[in-house]
Amino acid sequence: MRTIINAWDAVELWLTQLPFLFQVVFVIVVVVPLVALLATGIDRATQRFDEPRR
Repeated sequence: MRTIINAWDAVELWLTQLPFLFQVVFVIVVVVPLVALLATGIDRATQRFDEPRR
């Protein structure tokens, strides 16, 4: 578990030390597509609960 925490800290430190423009580009190129894929997956997984009961 400590290894995961150290890796996360290293990535977080690297990202926060980038200039603002690169942080924005990173979010647009990496984070937004990942969140979109996650949202699509959750939507498909819960789609069967969207149908109204009769």
